[in-house]
Parts: sequence; C-alpha cells; structure tokens
Amino acid sequence: MEKTYSLKIGKEKMQLVLPESKVLYHIEGNEYPPITDLASAIAAAINNPIDSKPLAQIVTPGDKVAILASDVTRAWLKMDQFLPIILNNLNSFGIPDQDIFLVNATGTHRAHTEAENIITYGQEIVNRIKIYQHNAYDNDNLLELGVTSRGTPVFLNKLVCQADKVILTGGTVYHLMAGYGGGRKSVMPGISGDKTVQANHSIAMHPEVGKGVNPLCQAGATTGNPLHEDMVEVAQMLNPDFLINFAYNANGEFAEVVAGNWLTAWEKCCQYVDKIFGIEINKQADLVIATAGGFPKDINLYQGSKTVDNAYFACKQGGTIIFLLECPDIYEPPAFTQWLRFEDIQEFENAVRADFSIPAFIAFKLTDTAQKYNCIAVTKPENFEVFKRVGMKTATNLDEAYALAQESLPKNFTVTLMPQGANTLPIIK
Repeated sequence: MEKTYSLKIGKEKMQLVLPESKVLYHIEGNEYPPITDLASAIAAAINNPIDSKPLAQIVTPGDKVAILASDVTRAWLKMDQFLPIILNNLNSFGIPDQDIFLVNATGTHRAHTEAENIITYGQEIVNRIKIYQHNAYDNDNLLELGVTSRGTPVFLNKLVCQADKVILTGGTVYHLMAGYGGGRKSVMPGISGDKTVQANHSIAMHPEVGKGVNPLCQAGATTGNPLHEDMVEVAQMLNPDFLINFAYNANGEFAEVVAGNWLTAWEKCCQYVDKIFGIEINKQADLVIATAGGFPKDINLYQGSKTVDNAYFACKQGGTIIFLLECPDIYEPPAFTQWLRFEDIQEFENAVRADFSIPAFIAFKLTDTAQKYNCIAVTKPENFEVFKRVGMKTATNLDEAYALAQESLPKNFTVTLMPQGANTLPIIK
C-alpha cells in the first residue's frame, strides 16, 4: 500500500508517495484544545499560583512594578492579548498604570522602534504604560550582582533591579541550547549584560576543544544541562517576584497558562510543552523528511535551523535527513550567514570559541550536523550555494531529493516524516 504525504515549504506544499510499510512515524504535534476565555484563565492562574502567594498578596499599593516581556522576534506570543489582562489585574490589586512599567527583554538584540512596540505589545499597552528598551551594551545602566558557580559575571538591568516588584512574562517552547525557552530566559539573556550572555551561552560548546557542541545543552533537557543551570543561577540573583508564562498548541493558540514561582511554575509549563510537542518514539529511522511547517518558519536558514536541530533526534546516526526549507531571505540575518565561510570544521570551532555568539553557534551546529548526517535540502536554486557551504546536498523538489537519498540508504530503509519539524521534538523512549 502506498500513501501520498503532503509537506509544506514556504507558502506551497510538496507531495511524496511512499510505501506505508516504510513509514515508522508521522510526527505531528498532539491535539490540544485552546483556552477559550483568556482573561478568566489568567485570573485563575494568578489567584491560584504554583509555589507562591497569589499576586494580590505580593504587590502592595505604592509599589513600582516591572513587567519583563519578550521582543518583536517573539511576536507570535500574542503579548498584545495577555498584557492588558495582566495590567487590569494589577489595577484591581491597587497598582495603577503609572506605577507599572514594561522592560523589553531584548537580550543582545537591538531596541524596538515605536512601530515595533505597537506590533509586539499592542497600541493599548503603548498608550497605558512606560516602555523601556534593555540595552546589553549600556554598562552605565547595568548593575553587577556577582558571579555564578560556573564563572559567569552577572550584570543585570539597573531599572529592573531597582523595581519594588518584578513580574516575568513569556511563552515556553523548546530551545536548542537551554532545553526550553521562557521562565528564567526573561532574565538571562532578557535583561542581562553582553558579558553575562556571552559567558553563559559559550557553555553550549563542549568543555573539550575539538569535540564541538556540548551534548548536555539540547532541546528538552534541563536536568544536567549546565547552560540552563547557569541561567537559573543568574535569575536567582534577581529573584523575580512572580511569573506568568504560556504554552501554545500546534495552531499557535494559547493552550495553558501558569503563574507563581519564577522557577517551579515555569517547570510546570515545560511539562505542558512536552505534552503538546514532545513525541515519543521507539526507533530512529534511516531517513527523516522534515519541514519547518512552511512560511514564516522557513523564511531563512537561521530560523530553519530549529527544524534541523529537532530532526536529527529521529534519525539513526549517520542516516539521511531531507529538509524542506524555502528560505526566501537566505542571507538574513547577516550575523549568521557571515559565519558560513569555513571549509575546515576544527577551524570553524576554534573561531566560534574565540568570538562566541548565538548566530555563530547555530551556524557551527548546522555545519557539524551536516558532517554527521547525509543532509539534503529542498530549497530555491538561488540558495544552493549557501546550503553547500553548510555541507548539505541540494534539490529543487521532494522527488529529486528522495531519489538522491536512496543512493545511500539500505535496501529495507525506514522513514519518519516531520511536517511540523520546527516545533515537534522526537523523544526516544
């Protein structure tokens, strides 16, 4: 029996006919109902928090309250929908808008324009409260709080440190180095100085030169993940007063809201992410066919790297992976593509260690993955040169890529399909 499988690339779809007997898994996010009344769900969470007093008992009239929120690169979190609800609740607890301010937790990203504030937080928030832009390079507006056990110097936003109460907001998803996003990431890298961010993120490289990336720093891993544990130490020095985080379903809708202790409430949110996007498998396949899920998740290779990072969990060591990544903005961001210039992997590793940054690390990890697996990219012909720099073979369509893959596959090869590769994480039982 044969079956036709449809996979998104950009704003289009490509189809592939496969014998059903060869398909091990068709990995998609689990069905999860959306929250139908967001205001009620948030009120219930903050009035019945995890390991914390209710928010009404934490804030006191007269407090200056700082809300940390993600930047425009996380606009999919729909902050314009939940931030007004949080403000309204604070108002009901005796905290007026003039005593609340928002800090754009940019990490090392650039500041927002006024238009981006509106896009990200909504016109209502822009009208109601003061918004400050964190600047990781502005040493005059950072406070030095100490050093973590791993030697990370801790510099945090002075305005946040001086607030009477600090509330973390955000969304929890899988993260290729920190295990999961959200939670403590609002503090590190969110409002941290550049020195703090770079020292922490460099932990993602293996402690031993020549061994590439640190295998303990990967998606879905927190226990024993030294990068995550270092982030927690940084956040502990601030010790935020409250957290409100969200998990989203496969359709990008609000699925769960948690509130309470900045660490344990967030850990509960991670469990929801596993329920929605963590897919247990018993076997790895000889061939994995993965797509980011189409535009905008495959707008460039930098974003597409999330799919690459998830797909290899489903593939046998040395196996073949086909990626469907249209990448219309293949050269964006320049801070990433400029690193795709090394022919020698050890030279590449040495350069990343000497000048660590997230774009450099992602470029290196992509190249390292392409050396360990037979990677084939289905993309636009004008992108071939960039993918070849990473070490991937290229094809213009799925049939062509599949034929190319079969040249190196065993006779009785198995296949796993990942139509939502940017979000779903295969977990070996």
